[in-house]
Amino acid sequence: MRFRLPLVMIIGCFLLLVLTHTKAEADNEGAIVEGAGFTLYGVESIQGSDEATIEKDPVCDRSKQPKIVKVEPDEAKPGQIITITGEHFGTKECFHGVAFSAAGPANIAYTFVNETTIRATVPDVRPGMSFIDIIVGGGNARSKAFLIQAK
Repeated sequence: MRFRLPLVMIIGCFLLLVLTHTKAEADNEGAIVEGAGFTLYGVESIQGSDEATIEKDPVCDRSKQPKIVKVEPDEAKPGQIITITGEHFGTKECFHGVAFSAAGPANIAYTFVNETTIRATVPDVRPGMSFIDIIVGGGNARSKAFLIQAK
């Protein structure tokens, strides 16, 4: 008799939980379900891909952290082109961009030369110290302080 009461209570709680959950699902029919992918944002699913698309997709090595070794020259005026050299910048397809801390979210014009060299145009910002960041598939790297001179 002692074991029946807890067993009945457990079964009753389970049934209550299942019935409540089923009712909630019925009320939210057509609702977006967590973990449903891009449907959460109203974006159509990719619907798969063919072999040609997969073969063209770049393979970015995310295991190698990029490193800026040198920025030449180490000071420049807005509009001048600087050369950033380092390691593990990846391929052109895996390189995401260059940023100057003094420029905020501004788009920076750059040219990808190879996996160790990038050329970038100094943005039109107030003179002063700035850091240069490169963003690649394996992360980002920050330079030592860089002086942006007055025009």
